[in-house]
Amino acid sequence: MALYKLRDFADDYRDADFDNYEIRDFDVYSDISNDKVGTVKDILVDDAGRFRYLVVDTGFWIFGKKVLLPVGRSRISYGDRTVYATGLSREQVESLPDFDDLERIDYDYEEQVRGVYRTPLAERSLDTGTPLEASAPLDTPRAYADTTPRATTPAPTYDRNTYTYEREPDLYDMSEQNHQNLKLYEERLVANKSRVKTGEVAIGKHVETNQAAVSVPVEKERVVIERTTPTDAGRKVAPGDVDFREGEVARVDVYEETPDIRKEAFVREEVNVTKVTEQDSVEAQETLRREELDINKDDQLRNRRS
Repeated sequence: MALYKLRDFADDYRDADFDNYEIRDFDVYSDISNDKVGTVKDILVDDAGRFRYLVVDTGFWIFGKKVLLPVGRSRISYGDRTVYATGLSREQVESLPDFDDLERIDYDYEEQVRGVYRTPLAERSLDTGTPLEASAPLDTPRAYADTTPRATTPAPTYDRNTYTYEREPDLYDMSEQNHQNLKLYEERLVANKSRVKTGEVAIGKHVETNQAAVSVPVEKERVVIERTTPTDAGRKVAPGDVDFREGEVARVDVYEETPDIRKEAFVREEVNVTKVTEQDSVEAQETLRREELDINKDDQLRNRRS
């Protein structure tokens, strides 16, 4: 079960149980002695993104030490920006292994941490100098069980291959009572566009008829016969000059033009049909609501700390 720092897991990540809150740099106090334990420096999440530990810098309480606090042992007051460590004593903090920005947190390291929190304070050995590994060896069927002979129910055993955080809700569950969230809502204008058919343009053609008149000039020939009296009319003609011919005919061809009128089709014009998109801006105004947090601090709590 790998663990990750929250900022390495996702910059904008928010766990459902800590929605809209940033608890880093919150002060940590023991709910037993009301002593300041330290400050939350980071949050560790598992592969599924669930909060598992708070990394607490003990500061001057135990100088230069960083320890892990299971989230199930924390009670968060967002109004006071304070985390209360449930049942945490100075002896427990001294027994916890130093986190000190380990590159990798393995099962053995977590078992050392869990072993400190599993054993109630009243049942811990009076010999605080005894190393944790000696009093509760890892990977044994009775790891972290109470070795003091007494008629009590045997402590549960844990195995690295089957262990899940859900087996210890006392350490990893975050109850609504200990982690009360207020979700602050605000309204925002969300502008979307939808494509709506507003009309239809049908472009076709039809045939119109009209009467057209055309004037065509034509020519036609006609025969003009003129009968005139010669100037020497009455003059005697010599017998040899006379040639009487019966049936002599003069023929003249007569022509005329006739109009040849027909209809032919010609391209008059060409129509191209396209669409263009025009842009316009539509402005809308609405009254938006937003919730703000009201914090009433208890001055008595501040006096107790000072």
